[in-house]
Amino acid sequence: MDEATKVLRRLERIDGLDGEQAEPGRLLAELRELVREAEAWARCEGDARAGAAAVRLEESLRQEVVPISTR
Repeated sequence: MDEATKVLRRLERIDGLDGEQAEPGRLLAELRELVREAEAWARCEGDARAGAAAVRLEESLRQEVVPISTR
């Protein structure tokens, strides 16, 4: 399976989880995997801007996630 297809399938899973109103942790795990797959895709394509964007996104996902309380 090529990298672009992996990214598209991951996006479909994320969309499905969002529609199901899945737990935030589960959605976050999928988003982290999306970043890894997007980085792989960018490396294969040789696009420096896409690769840099994927790295910035991964760095932002490493920051502490604070749950939003729902009342």
